[in-house]
Amino acid sequence: MSSTSASASDERERLVAELQAARAPGDPARLGTKLPVRERLALLLDPDSFREDGVLASACDERLRADGVLTGTGTIDGRSVAIIAHDPSVKGGSWGRRTVEKQIRILELADRDLLPVVFLVDSAGGRLTDALGFHPGPRGAARIFHLQVRLSGRVPQVCCLFGPSAAGGAYMPAFCDWVGMVEGNASMFLASPRIAAKATGETVTLEEMGGARMHCEVSGSGDALFADDAAAIAGAREVLGYLPAHYDERPRRTAPAAPQSTDWEGVLPASHRSAYDVHEVIRRIVDAGSLLEIKPLWAAEMLVGFARIDGRAVGLVANQPKVGSGAIHVNSADKAARFISLCDAFNVPLVFLADLPGFMIGSRVERAGMIRHGAKMIAAMSSAEVPRFCVVLRKAYAAGYYAMSSPGFAPRATIALAGARIGAMAAEAAINAVWSNRIEELEDEREREAFIEERRVKIDEELDAIRVASELMIEAVVDPADLRAELCARLAAADGWRRATPGRHHGAFPV
Repeated sequence: MSSTSASASDERERLVAELQAARAPGDPARLGTKLPVRERLALLLDPDSFREDGVLASACDERLRADGVLTGTGTIDGRSVAIIAHDPSVKGGSWGRRTVEKQIRILELADRDLLPVVFLVDSAGGRLTDALGFHPGPRGAARIFHLQVRLSGRVPQVCCLFGPSAAGGAYMPAFCDWVGMVEGNASMFLASPRIAAKATGETVTLEEMGGARMHCEVSGSGDALFADDAAAIAGAREVLGYLPAHYDERPRRTAPAAPQSTDWEGVLPASHRSAYDVHEVIRRIVDAGSLLEIKPLWAAEMLVGFARIDGRAVGLVANQPKVGSGAIHVNSADKAARFISLCDAFNVPLVFLADLPGFMIGSRVERAGMIRHGAKMIAAMSSAEVPRFCVVLRKAYAAGYYAMSSPGFAPRATIALAGARIGAMAAEAAINAVWSNRIEELEDEREREAFIEERRVKIDEELDAIRVASELMIEAVVDPADLRAELCARLAAADGWRRATPGRHHGAFPV
């Protein structure tokens, strides 16, 4: 054998050895209940579709497998995506100079080719032994977040958070459109409990500081809580199924499916004061099994999520009367504003299901900035150019009606169910506001009750949906049994919608 062929053979053997070392599984003891990073990718991507970049990073010196992060492209249901997947078995998935450079390069590719990005996050943060490499320079970690912001609204960015996302790295999931967190393992914090105790004297557990359930129930930074890695990955795939590849495409339409039920008996209580679960309404208007709630554990008085109606992807924004009468609070206004903006960015039509007394009132919410947060929701809704439809289920009062895409904000249609009431306030509240002094003057109880009832009937007649429709203030009044068909037809008619010609750069809205 010639020296040349021997050399080529040696190089092939060397390459095979280096690739095997780079792709070798990590120490199982470092993973606990977590899946190895390459098993996570196998669950996420179509078989044999992953094309890895930078697998030999650090092979010639530190010999850290792929330098602790896998990057590249693959396909999900045949659609190309960019991947960033931290390997917690390599220095806790921490970031050094090469780790950061790999992530920057794949985000630059996603920016150039308009690829959705999936982040499989499990990182202890930056390697302080390589601080100059990952932190301050123009190709440091800040560049990652700059690219995420640049990609925002242009391509979907979804994150499965399997372990820690610490310090500045916590902003990686924060800039994503959806964050699924694994209970018991995932955490997100700017400073660990140990560092916080040193700096502030506060003593808290990791879960209290930034655990998965805390972020899904309290802070609202998590969108969904999962039992394990596989469930979180399935959730990410499901979310991507409702979104287009990028802002210049429309969501895919799937085969239509019948709703879970068509029986409306007992769903909507006769009394507008009685609570009920808006899920029961949704099950009767969307394709069976298609509802995917976003942030279901946070601000539960507002339900938001994706669904399909006749195979078309829609975003639902629904008041939940079984929680605080469905009144809009500070957090639920934020929850709705964020979701509305997401749907508008990726061309998902919006269906508002209104059943609310209005915005929450009282000194506590005023001090918390209810007006400012409510304005944020209204601004997001008003700015959305996707087709919007407002459905009044039982009642829509005060400025809460405005926030739910009322006629003044030019929805494609406002549809009320028979018997619904629409107005500045409910009859009982209006009577108290206008005639309280007169009522107090009436000493005879029967005369007082007759006075109140007479005015209640008159106000109810003015608020009635048919009366409102007769004044051309809404487009239609339908029986509940006909609501799905009405929405199917109107969504179909809006298929050809187009955005307005760009004007101003953007508004300066409340934050």
